[in-house]
Amino acid sequence: MIHLLTIVGARPQFIKAAAISHAIREEFADSISEDILHTGQHYDRNMSDGFFDELDIPHPRYNLGVGSGTHGAQTAAMLRGIEEVLLSAHYDGVVVYGDTNSTLAGALAAAKVGVPVFHIEAGLRSFNRAMPEEVNRVLTDHLSTLLFAPTATAVENLRREGFDEGMVIRCGDVMLDNVSHYLPCCERYSSLTLPEGPFIFATLHRDFNTDSRERLENILSGLYAAARRLGAAVLMPLHPRTRQRLGNFHITLDDTVLHTVGPLSYLSTLHALSRCQLVMTDSGGLQKEAFFCGRPVVVLRPETEWVEIVEAGAAILADAAPDRIVAAAERLWNTTPVLCGDFGDGAAASTILKHIILHFGHRGDASKRPADGQRMASGA
Repeated sequence: MIHLLTIVGARPQFIKAAAISHAIREEFADSISEDILHTGQHYDRNMSDGFFDELDIPHPRYNLGVGSGTHGAQTAAMLRGIEEVLLSAHYDGVVVYGDTNSTLAGALAAAKVGVPVFHIEAGLRSFNRAMPEEVNRVLTDHLSTLLFAPTATAVENLRREGFDEGMVIRCGDVMLDNVSHYLPCCERYSSLTLPEGPFIFATLHRDFNTDSRERLENILSGLYAAARRLGAAVLMPLHPRTRQRLGNFHITLDDTVLHTVGPLSYLSTLHALSRCQLVMTDSGGLQKEAFFCGRPVVVLRPETEWVEIVEAGAAILADAAPDRIVAAAERLWNTTPVLCGDFGDGAAASTILKHIILHFGHRGDASKRPADGQRMASGA
């Protein structure tokens, strides 16, 4: 039996972990067991605990309760807590997702004590080192044992960086697994009240957008102008950081156009995506979810990791420029993107777990790996 520790800490990771967790229980229960460690990076119920119930994910065995803080302090607290778990219990591998501080802390802690790291959503690059997420994803890739790349572009990024081909597996995207599974039933389980008539679904949470008054006001200006030009309402779930910054900057929202709600559950998000005309976001995950739901996206950033969506004509990079936001919205308003095969066939989780089993098959029985007391607990 292969014992895995799944490390999550933020909303997108709970969603990705659902696909893996379901596949373990439904297809691989005889060969893989899983415990979940929640770092506590997202701790609001609407951003955290509710997802475990809604997506039928086993509740975490460990919860570090780290909470908010500077990047360094937060990552350090996670690193200490994860290391303690790995030294006190036997795990054959650690699974990390994406590019948050929880991802980096999990990969670094595991690598330090000699536990294999399996990085899901490896190989993404924005090529913008000013983004903390870019630093996290690059470092995590270089700490990983197997790199599960969702697209051909991600595989090529890793090839250029010199990774051994045997470490890199193109597996498709686990978020497509989830959209395929949950989209047909999302409306039935969503309590979200949608605007009447056509509407734009918008989210805004990246710190480089919310922590700059100029960028925040420019994005809102573009959002209002696009909505009025298109005769549409805007539905915006407010991230806690965004709500706080609006108060700090004394920015009053125009409620004649903008309908704000609190953070949404995954099923309510899918419900909104299935009914809106257009998405505006700075979220990488929502760009993909919109594409998988057949909705075009105005990206409120100067770059994206998901270049496939832009190349498919389903997304336009508008950054924080009001004129570009309006022009992109008008261009995309009546389009319906067609899902391409770049993101796999909706069975990424199964592919990932088969390769993890194969990895241990090549290395010998996972149960024969060093016991807890043989982990590298001493200093370098």
